[in-house]
Amino acid sequence: MSDEQQPYVPAESTMAELTVKAVVLGVVLAAIMGAANAYLALKAGQTVSATFPAAILALAAFRLPFFRGTILEQNIARAAGTVGEALAAGAIFTIPAFLLVTVNGQRLWTEFDYWQTSLILLIGGILGVLFITLLRRTLAVEAALPFPESKACAAIVRAGQAGATGAKYVFGAMGLGMLIQIFKDGAGLRLFRESVEVFKQLPASVIHHFDSSRAPLGDVQHRGAVAFATPSISPALIGVGYIIGFELSAINFSGGVLAWLVFIPLAFFLDPALATKLSVGGVAPAEGELIFSVWYNIVRPVAVGAMLVGAANTMWGMRASISQAFAGAFKRSHGGAEKSRLERDLDSRGVLLGIVGLTIPMTWIYWNFTHNLIGAVVAAVVMLVLGFLLSAVGGYLVGLMGGSNQPVSGLTLSALILAALLMVAFGVTGLQGVGAVLGVSAVVCCAICVSGSLIQDLKVGHLLGGTPKKMEIAEIVATITTAFVLVFPMLWLHQANIKQGGIGIGDRELSAPQAGLMAQLAQGIVGGEMPWGLILFGMCFSLALILMKAASPTLIAVGMYLPFETTGAIFVGGCIKWLADKLAARRGVAGESFDSFGSLVASGLIAGESLTGVMMAGIVLFSNNFKSFTHSLFGVEQFAWVSGPAGAWASLVALGAIVWVLVKIPLDNAKRSEA
Repeated sequence: MSDEQQPYVPAESTMAELTVKAVVLGVVLAAIMGAANAYLALKAGQTVSATFPAAILALAAFRLPFFRGTILEQNIARAAGTVGEALAAGAIFTIPAFLLVTVNGQRLWTEFDYWQTSLILLIGGILGVLFITLLRRTLAVEAALPFPESKACAAIVRAGQAGATGAKYVFGAMGLGMLIQIFKDGAGLRLFRESVEVFKQLPASVIHHFDSSRAPLGDVQHRGAVAFATPSISPALIGVGYIIGFELSAINFSGGVLAWLVFIPLAFFLDPALATKLSVGGVAPAEGELIFSVWYNIVRPVAVGAMLVGAANTMWGMRASISQAFAGAFKRSHGGAEKSRLERDLDSRGVLLGIVGLTIPMTWIYWNFTHNLIGAVVAAVVMLVLGFLLSAVGGYLVGLMGGSNQPVSGLTLSALILAALLMVAFGVTGLQGVGAVLGVSAVVCCAICVSGSLIQDLKVGHLLGGTPKKMEIAEIVATITTAFVLVFPMLWLHQANIKQGGIGIGDRELSAPQAGLMAQLAQGIVGGEMPWGLILFGMCFSLALILMKAASPTLIAVGMYLPFETTGAIFVGGCIKWLADKLAARRGVAGESFDSFGSLVASGLIAGESLTGVMMAGIVLFSNNFKSFTHSLFGVEQFAWVSGPAGAWASLVALGAIVWVLVKIPLDNAKRSEA
């Protein structure tokens, strides 16, 4: 065994590990990480890996005089804590689709179904743990995969034993994120505008049309318009952009530019009478509503088609890795009998019984959707087989590229399309078939997310000297508790948005792009309702991007699907990271140390806004007469100056504070750590 692979805690150690306080802390961290990432995924269509912030928070918690614990207890708490982010990703990428689909004017869900949602998350999450338990030794020990994020996390935990945690920077950034969210939220003490929408009419143009023989056809007066919004002053979104970096945030922003500065203006230009056609009672819709309609009903289906081809291209590009995954993930282990606690997993027979047993309640759920026993059984079998195969593939890819780069959407789409085609083949169509397909996709997605998170955690544990069996038990406990808790932040955000005049999940505030894609495809293939012309246009557009070797057509499509202020904020975060990197290079600061501090601060900003957003939603939802803190404290709906220039200048002050903490703190501390 190489020095790198030598466990920090020897195999013969009897150090405290799976304790009550470690599990309780892990469960609490899972709930926090789950709520924060649920908010983030609904807003931006992505989550942020919880491995590093969970490790930092666990280190800090076990430093408290009344809560001291061992490094292996910290490892248990960290591993359990990451479940929240994994399960949130599985939930938000799929569950909102149940609310978004309509077939023949009927909706699958008109509101979140608590018990069905919780059971889907529970079954999918536990299956993910059980699947990867069978593959733990092969992937984490024998496969010789790099596991970049696992090694980085293990290094952070080891450094923490010498006194360096970085917790104060996480909590400080959380405080700033919370403060800004309170000052920009409509239900808070609003002091500045989060974003400003702009609609600019372009000069009229008369086009003299003629046919191929140059014979005149007629004159048409076209009048276009440009619609966009300023980047959102959002600590969470800017933090996401900072973490993913300039290149990826720029690619994502390019999709927003295409959607809002090309496609929407083009729709207005090609159909000058669009506002008249969309009039209700002779009254044309307001400019903002007209823009929303074009984006939601025309541009987003185009983005769906583009995402579909982009995801397929991503999977094709990874075909060698996927092939290796199938070859390596299912290779028989030759380790023989267990020789130490470091090789001890949950009993394989119990794991297999658990996997089979979980198909029974899932079959019942599918029968509730389909009212067709054969269709329900087929759905359960597809869920089981694809869940296992794709969890293995996903686990391998996590080992290869890290959890942050796991192509969850692409893997889930593969499951959805296959399940949809099988449902149609067995005659299960319409709303019932759509429900079954989404149910399969949701369970598979949760299994992929949790299995990827667990294999990364198990590798960290392998490097630190943790007992695999005890980590697996802690993950199951965290999954069970989180599955029944995670519904609430989703429900609160959805209902609070409606109470404040929105449409809930699916509007500009809660876009949920992955769930929208799942709903569109399931509805189209099984329900027979899909704007195929727009989907085909998007597919051809994505194909053109692939042919010209554009970077990440999928990410471009996601940028088209998201509101412009969202992609703009993520891009601002990427620009801040670019600036910070330039300053770090000029000062001779090591990249790894600088990036570590920067990621911690960005994670704190994300957690601060996200958790505050969830709490504010809960206050709005459960308070009968509450409108906002502004109204409660000062008796006015909004300060008059907020909507004027003063509100815009105030937003720049908030942006300046975000830039300061994302640049100044990492630079100073990286230089100090080198000294």
